[in-house]
Amino acid sequence: MKKLLIQLDTDPHPSAFDTVVAYDAGVDQVLPYAGITPGNVQAMVEGAIFTRGPIDKRHTAIFVGGSSMEAGEALLKAVQHHYFANFRVSVMLDSNGGNTTAAAGVARLSKGMDVRGKRAVVLAGTGPVGQRAAAMLAQDGARVALTSRHQERAQKSCDFLQEHFGIKVEGLVAADTESRSRAIADAQIVFATGAAGVELLDAGQWQEIRSIEVLADANATPPLGIAGTEMGDKGKLRAGKVCWGAIGFGTLKLKVHRACVAQLFDGEFRVFNAASIYAKARELA
Repeated sequence: MKKLLIQLDTDPHPSAFDTVVAYDAGVDQVLPYAGITPGNVQAMVEGAIFTRGPIDKRHTAIFVGGSSMEAGEALLKAVQHHYFANFRVSVMLDSNGGNTTAAAGVARLSKGMDVRGKRAVVLAGTGPVGQRAAAMLAQDGARVALTSRHQERAQKSCDFLQEHFGIKVEGLVAADTESRSRAIADAQIVFATGAAGVELLDAGQWQEIRSIEVLADANATPPLGIAGTEMGDKGKLRAGKVCWGAIGFGTLKLKVHRACVAQLFDGEFRVFNAASIYAKARELA
């Protein structure tokens, strides 16, 4: 029996990236649907849970994607709302790659170090990757702050993390390189999660801060988020700090993504969300 992955995307067009990774993970057929919302998802869920018998349901799974993690969270909740008794299939949430990218980045930068009590700053951290990275670091015991150009966005993200993950994160306004430099002045961990092609720190700013032990940058589009690093850095020592680039930990991101998709079909009922995906990243790191 073929392994079928029903790809539910909240955007107008399904993600080609997610489709390719699914095939690389061993899925036989991906069924992509776009513009999916909590209001129109019922028919797709019913198609997944009613078409195969109890034993054969392990050959069907659902993947929730799209560019908005907020929309993805709502869609995941709606999908599970239509489950009952044994009428359910495994499901994974990775909108905009936020869960797998954050999990891989945090797993890499925390490898070999105890983050408990360390100050971690997630630069431009109000997006999907930044919010998940902040949550993972905080749950591991770090003292976490995230930055934004706007106080309202920073506070909204902190409130979201408190509500969904039960963790407290400090929101900082940092609209330019100087304010971002001040934000990381006493940090041991720095994770840049800004938009592609936007430089958040110049080399001199982070290289001169003695407290910093490790940096990671999720941006793979020049100019990089952290100048003075390279996208291919894999634990590269620069100015006495361990550096990870987007390609450097991106190999783990893809490995985690493929592994989670593959496990959707292992016969166990699974829900891969931020916590379970991070656990898989820690295992594979």
